[in-house]
Amino acid sequence: MNNGKKRLLALADFFKKYTDEDNVYSTVEICDYLSTQGISAERKAIYADIDALCESGMDIELVNSPKKGYFLASRLFQEAEVRLMIDAVQAAKFITAKKTDELVKKISSLASEAQAEKLSEQVYIDRSRKRKNEEIYYTIDALHNAIINKKQVKFSYHHIAVSAEQGIVMTEREFTVSPYALIWSNDHYYLVCNNSKYDNLMHTRLDRMKSVEQLDLPVRPFSEVSVYQDKFDSADYAGKLFSMFSGKEQRVSMRCSNRILEEIIDRFGESIKINSQNADSFVAEVVAVTGEGFVSWVLQYGSDIKIISPQELRAAIGRRAQKIAKIYED
Repeated sequence: MNNGKKRLLALADFFKKYTDEDNVYSTVEICDYLSTQGISAERKAIYADIDALCESGMDIELVNSPKKGYFLASRLFQEAEVRLMIDAVQAAKFITAKKTDELVKKISSLASEAQAEKLSEQVYIDRSRKRKNEEIYYTIDALHNAIINKKQVKFSYHHIAVSAEQGIVMTEREFTVSPYALIWSNDHYYLVCNNSKYDNLMHTRLDRMKSVEQLDLPVRPFSEVSVYQDKFDSADYAGKLFSMFSGKEQRVSMRCSNRILEEIIDRFGESIKINSQNADSFVAEVVAVTGEGFVSWVLQYGSDIKIISPQELRAAIGRRAQKIAKIYED
């Protein structure tokens, strides 16, 4: 490779790594940097190279104050966007501590080195909350390929159980399922699938799965076991679940205190039907999967939510409330 091509590539790398709006470099400083890389350069060549990089799509700007020099003004991801991605990786329990470290470093490289250093000062990884299953990355890849190929998968699933003799123990079962979608919810990664023994959907946590194997068997059409026909709607499915508990999808009417209006809208979206009752309450009409997760969700609001219908849901919540009250009678 001739010196001109080397210089152009080195210059592009230099702007990405070292420059931002707080770190600008003059042509003299750029020439000095290139010389440390064994690349000779004159100021006129640098001007021409910067023009070429700008024509190729790099947003390199010249400023005159407080120092005259050049910097890369925009990147594929802005600093705040890099921060968001780092925060997401830190928060995800299913990503192991080791992989979190690796991903944070890779994501930080999307910013300049000076920006990455500032970001690293704000990074704290709570290793006590991170899972230890390093196999999860192979699991994600294997399941993704099986979903694309519309093939069934076999895997070993590990449950946590309590034994009177041994305390906390891990039990293991093998499943063969038709995979439909991967969903990240409540800091966990789930596979939505169907066990051919049943005519419904189930979901399993990826951090509990091991030895995933794609089989040469076609998946069961999800239209046979769900309301979805042409396309599996992951967002709709996840949005109707509470804490990823299964149950029956129902239309629910509930009276709520006005003080939790924003929380109801945050949970169900702005398109839900809401009717004001008085100065203190409103009635919301929503569609939800009313299993154990929904019951627990309602109970956390105490008297701020009262289920109007369906009747069987009212009864289920009443029974749970009585059971809770009974254990505190002493």
